[in-house]
Amino acid sequence: QVRMVESGGGLVQAGGSLRLSCVASGLTFNTFSMAWFRQAPGKEREVVAAINRVGDNTYYTNSMKGRLTISRDNAKNTLYLQMTSLKPEDTAVYYCAASLIVRTIPITTASSYAYWGQGTQVTVSS
Repeated sequence: QVRMVESGGGLVQAGGSLRLSCVASGLTFNTFSMAWFRQAPGKEREVVAAINRVGDNTYYTNSMKGRLTISRDNAKNTLYLQMTSLKPEDTAVYYCAASLIVRTIPITTASSYAYWGQGTQVTVSS
């Protein structure tokens, strides 16, 4: 049974930083492309960062480029998202996701991801 558990969310002031983690179990982690998505109230789920299986190719959404670092530790079955200079508009539930689609480039479409975590709330106050 695949299980993905996010942690690291919370309340932070604008300009602050958070590091999200996602621990995966029940799958061969290094065969999956991974990504972080977020969903704010009343908005569609959107990809914020994605990484390929080996971790040498990454994608960042334009609205957060320069403020994010996605990384993975395949030995620990863990995906990370370092977020800096956070803004109130970054407030959302953040989800990690796993895709079995084999590509060297990161995968950015939600429909390509088969497994999802339960989400972690990130709230940025002004």
